[in-house]
Amino acid sequence: MDGTMWMHHPRTAKMREILSDPSRFGQVKRINSTFCYSRGSNFLENDIRVKPDLDVLGALGDTGWYCIRSILWANDYQLPQTAIAFPNPVKNDAGVLLSCDASLHWEDGRVATLSCSFLHNLTMDLTVIGTEGTIHLDDFLIPFVENAAHFIFASESAIGWKSAKHVVSTVLPQEALMVAEFSRLVVAIKYSGAKPDGVWPAISRKTQVVMDAVKASIDNGSQPVQIVF
Repeated sequence: MDGTMWMHHPRTAKMREILSDPSRFGQVKRINSTFCYSRGSNFLENDIRVKPDLDVLGALGDTGWYCIRSILWANDYQLPQTAIAFPNPVKNDAGVLLSCDASLHWEDGRVATLSCSFLHNLTMDLTVIGTEGTIHLDDFLIPFVENAAHFIFASESAIGWKSAKHVVSTVLPQEALMVAEFSRLVVAIKYSGAKPDGVWPAISRKTQVVMDAVKASIDNGSQPVQIVF
């Protein structure tokens, strides 16, 4: 398990129900994911996430991880074929990424964009567009309200369309739910003879593989990079 806490919120499971319904959502066609924040000059000068010997991936490795995971999640973890970084990423004097963007492309025409930054106002937007419906949320990483997260869903939209706001309640915050799931897995192995769950390492590795491809595209002047798993 990799600490991607929003995966454990019940809102995520509710959105998965809609994404899996072909009559309401259809097929995924486009995803836009953004996570950025600005922490000021002290962060940009001293935090480990801006030090090349501590976290060379910078904003891509921090905020970009969550964007890539959300894109893979929306696509039921089907890997894209190609990653293409946008030109002119922002780096500090040590060469660590402070802000970057990229697009991901699937063989069947699906496209996703990700935007990650340490330089912009706090934004946690995720939009998933299908042939029949659209899901949008503006706090996909950390819900604004800890015990009642929401998302917007619209289906078969036309002029004058009406969207529906879905609110999903939880007694425990998503971080506590993540620890509870980790504990459940450990207990099952220790006391019930269960084997380690292969799902979490698999999706973690896929997230890292896509991230590495985006970084390779950045390093090669925004040239397309094939994603190999």
